[in-house]
Amino acid sequence: MTLHLDHRFADALPELALDWRAEAAPEPRLLALDEGLATELGLDPAVLRTPDGLRLLTGERPPEGVRPVAQGYAGHQFGGYSPRLGDGRALLLGELTTPDGRLLDLHLKGSGRTPWSRGGDGLAVVGPMLREHLVSAAMHALGIPTTRSLGVVGTGRVVQREAPMPGAVLARVAASHLRVGTVQYAAAHDAQQAAQRAAASGGAARDVTAGVAAADHDGLLARVVTFAAERHHPEVLDADVPALALLERVVEVQARLVARWMSVGFVHGVMNTDNVTLSGETIDYGPCAFLDGFDQAAVFSSIDTQGRYAFGQQPAVMQWNLTRLAEGLLPLVTAASGDQDEAIARCVEVLERFPALYGEEYAALLAAKIGLPPAVSAGLDPVTRTDLVGDLLSVMAGARVDHTGFFRDLARELRGRGTPARDRVLDLPAYDAWAERWRALGPDPDAMDRVNPVHVPRNHLLQAALDAADTGDLAPFDRMLEVVTHPYDERPEWAEYALPDPAGGPFVTYCGT
Repeated sequence: MTLHLDHRFADALPELALDWRAEAAPEPRLLALDEGLATELGLDPAVLRTPDGLRLLTGERPPEGVRPVAQGYAGHQFGGYSPRLGDGRALLLGELTTPDGRLLDLHLKGSGRTPWSRGGDGLAVVGPMLREHLVSAAMHALGIPTTRSLGVVGTGRVVQREAPMPGAVLARVAASHLRVGTVQYAAAHDAQQAAQRAAASGGAARDVTAGVAAADHDGLLARVVTFAAERHHPEVLDADVPALALLERVVEVQARLVARWMSVGFVHGVMNTDNVTLSGETIDYGPCAFLDGFDQAAVFSSIDTQGRYAFGQQPAVMQWNLTRLAEGLLPLVTAASGDQDEAIARCVEVLERFPALYGEEYAALLAAKIGLPPAVSAGLDPVTRTDLVGDLLSVMAGARVDHTGFFRDLARELRGRGTPARDRVLDLPAYDAWAERWRALGPDPDAMDRVNPVHVPRNHLLQAALDAADTGDLAPFDRMLEVVTHPYDERPEWAEYALPDPAGGPFVTYCGT
């Protein structure tokens, strides 16, 4: 197997790339491999299972000519700005071109300490890496844009967390690892360079944070915009103001992404700006979870003590993060318009489109989940459709119904198989009034079953599988992986995977760092 990896990121953006090598794995052991993904990438799964293949997946023996780098970026973490984050335990091995012509990053997590580690050990442990492998596979099966895990390799190293844990490295692919934090870092870098040049020339530094002096068209920020546009949104390059056009495209793809999260009850858990991609893919599956009972205030992450990233907060947080992106791009928008106030107004106009973009996408997804034919959904006036969706969500929230099972039960009711959905709710008059309006629109139960999963990664079952994996037993994990990658298949032998936690929670997730 010949694997060719380019180093385009490192060549184009050297200020963001630190040459580095992965630490050796004492006793590598394959824990998980996505053979279908390997084939998509033009790789031979059988070769990846060999000792040399495992050394490739851990980064210990990358192909000849590869230039692994630790990427730099900044970010707002729980609202607080950190100017230097970067890949503290990760490496970009390089970019590969798939047989169908796509350009993808091959990236490692848990490969050892880098100059960005900020005192951390740079390592990862089995449980969180297997969590990312399974949840990203489930998200892909659900049709939600996501980074994907190629494989997880146990390193044979003991990693100290609260207790000694078995170590692991995850190899993942992504459209890229460019993120809002990348733009933030580039903007700050250019501002610092401009201030230093002004000081060296004896002149007064201009207000670079307002987007004047930092707008160097050969600077890092401009090159990040060009690189991101070429990689993800090439139409941006033909715009009058490419930076503003890039903002528009990222607002659009992130509005659609969050709507899709909300439609399946996914809670990201750590929506920092360094975890918001410019491509519109979901990234970082640390403290993520899926709803059992529908609850807008649901929080699972142990570190989200204030509920900043609660389920229902995700759209608002995403708009806040995109505002940080706009601030980073503002120097280039200002330079193009020649007027700071005009540049700010244009960015604000783009940001203010987010609620409508998100709302339209979410309403369309919910209309599909309740079986409304596209022509019927499109024919409803926005107020009627919003009221229909809003009234349903109110009924669901009042009883904290199982978010996944409820929509499948609605289809069963349409087929005359009892009242399983109605039996879940508390406010029966409200449900009956809603159901009467809904049935009058002619919902299609078969269409509902095509978009409403039977299976999502149930938190309690996933945790049990990860606990077993820590002891060396991968059978529960492998079985659950098979289930969640067939989310619409209803099989009797998988019945337990379709049920919420019988203990009823609360359930807590951890970052695993």
